[in-house]
Amino acid sequence: MAPLLEVHELTRSFGGVVAVDRVSLSVETGQIAGLIGPNGAGKTTFFNLVTGLYAPDSGEIVLAGESIRGLAPHLIARRGVGRTFQAGQLFTSMTVHDNVLLAAENPARTRELLDYVGLAAAAERPAASFPFAAQKRIELARALAFGPKLLLLDEPASGLNHQEVEELGSLIRRIRGELRVTVLLVEHHMNLVMGVCEVVHVLDFGRLIANGTPSEVRSDPTVIEAYLGVEVSDAAA
Repeated sequence: MAPLLEVHELTRSFGGVVAVDRVSLSVETGQIAGLIGPNGAGKTTFFNLVTGLYAPDSGEIVLAGESIRGLAPHLIARRGVGRTFQAGQLFTSMTVHDNVLLAAENPARTRELLDYVGLAAAAERPAASFPFAAQKRIELARALAFGPKLLLLDEPASGLNHQEVEELGSLIRRIRGELRVTVLLVEHHMNLVMGVCEVVHVLDFGRLIANGTPSEVRSDPTVIEAYLGVEVSDAAA
Protein backbone atom coordinates (compact mmCIF):
# COMPACT_ATOMS: atom_id res chain seq x y z
CA MET A 1 0.00 0.00 0.00
CA ALA A 2 1.24 3.48 -0.87
CA PRO A 3 1.20 6.25 1.76
CA LEU A 4 -1.90 8.41 1.59
CA LEU A 5 -0.51 10.94 4.09
CA GLU A 6 3.19 11.76 4.30
CA VAL A 7 4.48 14.31 6.79
CA HIS A 8 8.13 15.39 6.69
CA GLU A 9 9.93 17.32 9.45
CA LEU A 10 6.73 19.12 10.48
CA THR A 11 7.32 21.87 13.05
CA ARG A 12 5.11 24.43 14.77
CA SER A 13 5.90 26.70 17.73
CA PHE A 14 3.72 28.94 19.87
CA GLY A 15 5.46 31.75 21.75
CA GLY A 16 8.73 29.88 21.95
CA VAL A 17 7.14 26.55 22.91
CA VAL A 18 7.65 23.90 20.23
CA ALA A 19 4.32 22.06 20.03
CA VAL A 20 5.28 19.85 17.07
CA ASP A 21 8.98 19.27 16.66
CA ARG A 22 10.26 17.95 13.30
CA VAL A 23 7.71 15.14 13.11
CA SER A 24 7.90 12.76 10.17
CA LEU A 25 5.39 9.96 9.70
CA SER A 26 3.21 8.36 7.07
CA VAL A 27 -0.21 6.72 6.97
CA GLU A 28 -0.77 4.11 4.28
CA THR A 29 -3.88 3.98 2.14
CA GLY A 30 -6.50 1.78 3.78
CA GLN A 31 -4.82 1.82 7.18
CA ILE A 32 -6.21 2.52 10.62
CA ALA A 33 -3.38 4.29 12.43
CA GLY A 34 -3.15 5.69 15.93
CA LEU A 35 -1.46 8.84 17.22
CA ILE A 36 -0.98 8.70 20.99
CA GLY A 37 0.91 10.49 23.70
CA PRO A 38 0.44 12.23 27.06
CA ASN A 39 -1.63 15.39 27.37
CA GLY A 40 0.22 18.27 25.75
CA ALA A 41 2.24 15.99 23.48
CA GLY A 42 1.15 17.88 20.34
CA LYS A 43 -1.45 15.49 18.95
CA THR A 44 -4.26 17.98 18.31
CA THR A 45 -1.76 20.55 17.04
CA PHE A 46 -0.60 17.93 14.54
CA PHE A 47 -4.22 17.48 13.37
CA ASN A 48 -4.64 21.24 13.10
CA LEU A 49 -1.56 21.45 10.91
CA VAL A 50 -2.70 18.67 8.60
CA THR A 51 -6.17 20.22 8.21
CA GLY A 52 -4.90 23.76 7.64
CA LEU A 53 -6.15 25.37 10.84
CA TYR A 54 -2.53 26.15 11.68
CA ALA A 55 0.30 26.92 9.26
CA PRO A 56 3.52 25.01 9.92
CA ASP A 57 6.72 26.87 10.66
CA SER A 58 8.54 24.34 8.50
CA GLY A 59 8.11 20.91 7.02
CA GLU A 60 5.89 19.35 4.38
CA ILE A 61 2.44 17.73 4.30
CA VAL A 62 1.65 15.52 1.32
CA LEU A 63 -1.74 13.95 0.59
CA ALA A 64 -1.98 11.37 -2.19
CA GLY A 65 1.29 12.58 -3.64
CA GLU A 66 0.46 16.31 -3.64
CA SER A 67 1.46 18.99 -1.14
CA ILE A 68 -1.37 20.45 0.90
CA ARG A 69 0.82 22.67 3.05
CA GLY A 70 -0.51 26.22 3.15
CA LEU A 71 -3.94 25.40 1.73
CA ALA A 72 -7.03 26.78 3.45
CA PRO A 73 -9.02 24.28 5.54
CA HIS A 74 -11.93 24.13 3.09
CA LEU A 75 -9.56 23.33 0.23
CA ILE A 76 -7.93 20.57 2.24
CA ALA A 77 -11.39 19.18 2.99
CA ARG A 78 -12.15 19.17 -0.72
CA ARG A 79 -8.92 17.25 -1.33
CA GLY A 80 -10.32 14.48 0.86
CA VAL A 81 -9.48 15.16 4.52
CA GLY A 82 -12.30 14.94 7.07
CA ARG A 83 -11.95 15.43 10.80
CA THR A 84 -13.73 15.49 14.11
CA PHE A 85 -12.76 17.69 17.05
CA GLN A 86 -11.82 16.87 20.62
CA ALA A 87 -14.31 19.36 22.06
CA GLY A 88 -17.04 18.98 19.44
CA GLN A 89 -18.09 21.59 16.90
CA LEU A 90 -21.86 21.22 16.55
CA PHE A 91 -24.60 23.83 16.14
CA THR A 92 -26.44 22.75 19.27
CA SER A 93 -29.58 24.78 18.57
CA MET A 94 -30.08 22.99 15.25
CA THR A 95 -31.44 19.50 14.71
CA VAL A 96 -29.23 16.49 14.18
CA HIS A 97 -30.43 16.38 10.56
CA ASP A 98 -29.57 20.01 9.86
CA ASN A 99 -26.12 19.73 11.43
CA VAL A 100 -25.22 16.99 8.96
CA LEU A 101 -27.11 18.63 6.07
CA LEU A 102 -24.78 21.63 6.29
CA ALA A 103 -21.96 19.38 5.11
CA ALA A 104 -23.85 16.83 3.01
CA GLU A 105 -25.94 19.48 1.16
CA ASN A 106 -28.33 16.70 0.22
CA PRO A 107 -31.25 15.41 2.34
CA ALA A 108 -30.97 11.86 1.01
CA ARG A 109 -27.25 11.74 1.73
CA THR A 110 -27.89 13.20 5.19
CA ARG A 111 -30.40 10.45 6.02
CA GLU A 112 -27.96 7.82 4.76
CA LEU A 113 -25.15 9.12 6.97
CA LEU A 114 -27.34 9.35 10.06
CA ASP A 115 -28.48 5.79 9.50
CA TYR A 116 -24.85 4.73 9.14
CA VAL A 117 -23.92 6.10 12.58
CA GLY A 118 -27.14 4.86 14.19
CA LEU A 119 -28.95 8.20 14.60
CA ALA A 120 -31.58 8.13 11.87
CA ALA A 121 -34.46 7.82 14.34
CA ALA A 122 -33.31 10.95 16.17
CA ALA A 123 -32.80 13.16 13.10
CA GLU A 124 -35.28 15.86 14.14
CA ARG A 125 -34.12 16.21 17.71
CA PRO A 126 -31.94 19.20 18.62
CA ALA A 127 -28.26 18.32 18.83
CA ALA A 128 -28.15 19.90 22.30
CA SER A 129 -30.48 17.19 23.63
CA PHE A 130 -27.83 14.50 23.20
CA PRO A 131 -25.06 13.61 25.65
CA PHE A 132 -21.52 14.46 24.66
CA ALA A 133 -20.75 10.94 23.43
CA ALA A 134 -23.73 10.91 21.05
CA GLN A 135 -22.85 14.38 19.78
CA LYS A 136 -19.56 12.91 18.63
CA ARG A 137 -21.48 10.52 16.37
CA ILE A 138 -23.28 13.48 14.83
CA GLU A 139 -19.94 15.11 14.20
CA LEU A 140 -18.63 11.87 12.72
CA ALA A 141 -21.57 11.72 10.29
CA ARG A 142 -20.82 15.30 9.25
CA ALA A 143 -17.13 14.50 8.75
CA LEU A 144 -18.09 11.65 6.43
CA ALA A 145 -20.39 13.87 4.36
CA PHE A 146 -17.54 15.09 2.16
CA GLY A 147 -16.59 11.54 1.24
CA PRO A 148 -13.08 11.82 2.72
CA LYS A 149 -10.11 9.71 1.73
CA LEU A 150 -8.53 10.39 5.13
CA LEU A 151 -10.51 10.73 8.35
CA LEU A 152 -8.86 12.29 11.42
CA LEU A 153 -10.63 11.39 14.66
CA ASP A 154 -9.66 13.46 17.71
CA GLU A 155 -10.49 11.52 20.90
CA PRO A 156 -13.75 9.99 19.65
CA ALA A 157 -14.00 7.69 22.70
CA SER A 158 -14.03 10.55 25.22
CA GLY A 159 -17.03 10.16 27.52
CA LEU A 160 -17.98 6.69 26.26
CA ASN A 161 -18.59 3.67 28.46
CA HIS A 162 -17.06 0.24 27.78
CA GLN A 163 -19.87 -0.96 25.51
CA GLU A 164 -19.91 2.32 23.57
CA VAL A 165 -16.16 2.08 23.03
CA GLU A 166 -16.57 -1.40 21.58
CA GLU A 167 -19.33 -0.13 19.28
CA LEU A 168 -17.12 2.75 18.21
CA GLY A 169 -14.30 0.35 17.37
CA SER A 170 -16.67 -1.67 15.19
CA LEU A 171 -17.87 1.50 13.47
CA ILE A 172 -14.31 2.64 12.73
CA ARG A 173 -13.57 -0.75 11.16
CA ARG A 174 -16.74 -0.49 9.07
CA ILE A 175 -15.79 3.00 7.88
CA ARG A 176 -12.43 1.68 6.73
CA GLY A 177 -13.79 -1.51 5.21
CA GLU A 178 -17.10 -0.40 3.70
CA LEU A 179 -16.39 3.23 2.85
CA ARG A 180 -12.70 2.68 2.03
CA VAL A 181 -11.61 5.52 4.27
CA THR A 182 -8.14 5.68 5.79
CA VAL A 183 -8.27 6.59 9.50
CA LEU A 184 -5.82 8.39 11.79
CA LEU A 185 -6.99 8.26 15.38
CA VAL A 186 -5.91 10.41 18.34
CA GLU A 187 -7.05 8.72 21.50
CA HIS A 188 -6.19 8.16 25.18
CA HIS A 189 -8.37 5.05 25.42
CA MET A 190 -5.68 2.44 24.90
CA ASN A 191 -8.05 -0.51 24.53
CA LEU A 192 -9.55 1.18 21.50
CA VAL A 193 -6.18 2.15 20.02
CA MET A 194 -4.63 -1.27 20.51
CA GLY A 195 -7.78 -3.00 19.29
CA VAL A 196 -8.35 -1.21 15.99
CA CYS A 197 -5.02 0.29 14.89
CA GLU A 198 -2.53 -1.53 12.70
CA VAL A 199 0.25 0.94 13.43
CA VAL A 200 0.68 3.42 16.27
CA HIS A 201 2.75 6.63 16.31
CA VAL A 202 3.72 8.12 19.67
CA LEU A 203 4.36 11.79 20.43
CA ASP A 204 5.92 13.22 23.56
CA PHE A 205 6.70 16.93 24.02
CA GLY A 206 6.05 17.43 20.29
CA ARG A 207 8.51 14.79 19.14
CA LEU A 208 7.85 11.41 17.57
CA ILE A 209 9.43 8.96 20.02
CA ALA A 210 8.19 5.63 18.63
CA ASN A 211 6.07 3.96 16.01
CA GLY A 212 5.22 0.38 15.15
CA THR A 213 2.56 -2.23 15.63
CA PRO A 214 0.41 -2.03 18.77
CA SER A 215 2.38 -4.87 20.40
CA GLU A 216 5.71 -3.19 19.61
CA VAL A 217 4.56 0.16 20.98
CA ARG A 218 2.98 -1.39 24.07
CA SER A 219 6.29 -2.89 25.13
CA ASP A 220 8.57 0.00 24.09
CA PRO A 221 10.42 1.29 27.21
CA THR A 222 10.48 4.83 25.83
CA VAL A 223 6.71 4.83 25.42
CA ILE A 224 6.13 3.35 28.87
CA GLU A 225 8.34 6.07 30.38
CA ALA A 226 6.39 8.77 28.52
CA TYR A 227 3.25 7.49 30.22
CA LEU A 228 4.90 7.95 33.63
CA GLY A 229 5.55 4.25 34.18
CA VAL A 230 2.00 3.12 33.47
CA GLU A 231 1.79 0.13 31.15
CA VAL A 232 0.49 1.47 27.86
CA SER A 233 -1.98 -1.38 27.53
CA ASP A 234 -3.66 -0.21 30.75
CA ALA A 235 -3.36 3.55 30.29
CA ALA A 236 -6.60 5.50 30.47
CA ALA A 237 -7.67 8.96 29.45
